Amino acid sequence: MTVPTTTALGTVSRAAATAAAAGGGGSKKVMITGVGKGLGRALALELDKRGHIVIGCSRSLDNLNSLQSQFSSDKHLLLDADKSNSSVEELARVVVEKKGVPDIIVNNAGTINQNKKIWEVSEEEFDSVIDTNVKGIANMLRHFIPLMIPNKQGIIVNMSSGWGRSGAALVAPYCASKWAVEGLSRSVAKELPEGMAIVALNPGVIHTDMLTSCFGTSASLYQDPDTWAQKAATMILNLTEADNGASLTV
Repeated sequence: MTVPTTTALGTVSRAAATAAAAGGGGSKKVMITGVGKGLGRALALELDKRGHIVIGCSRSLDNLNSLQSQFSSDKHLLLDADKSNSSVEELARVVVEKKGVPDIIVNNAGTINQNKKIWEVSEEEFDSVIDTNVKGIANMLRHFIPLMIPNKQGIIVNMSSGWGRSGAALVAPYCASKWAVEGLSRSVAKELPEGMAIVALNPGVIHTDMLTSCFGTSASLYQDPDTWAQKAATMILNLTEADNGASLTV
């Protein structure tokens, strides 16, 4: 792991609205997995613009260095790590040591199988999807929820998909993994103490590398990650314990 001019009332009202749009409550520590590219990278940059602290991890040191160069602040923490159990255990230790317990965790890192019928998908490829999309999130929950429980606060966002609420040909492993994310999120919601929340979040259809792998050139017809991140950041920053167990869509 590598650590790289109106009335006073009108003024207050606008300030409150601005705070709500930014997430309110001052600067928050937001941890994002899969921060090196796609939705994770766009969300990290949007949170940086809004003055929040980003704690990000990725398996690509080059992507982390590139992201760091785009930040407007040096207060963030970027770590080279994957989502295997041993790596996440060490990740949790380093994060708490350097930044304390995150206020929000966005389990964003994910992968998708190549377009194939299920009988054409190798065991190795199927395992890779499940290991990243399901077991990776479980590892994050295993090591970070106990850190949040003493304060009885913390929001966890597990990235799901429209294909976690429906099915599609040629991406059965991915669909299965995202259905699992939905079930995992709803079940863990029943285990959390008051003050905390976990949600499954469908980001919508966004022009990313994963979408391109499924849709080909037509993926470019959909919104880009930076546009998505403006809406997603506002939504994520304003989640509360009342949202616990919800399946949401940006």
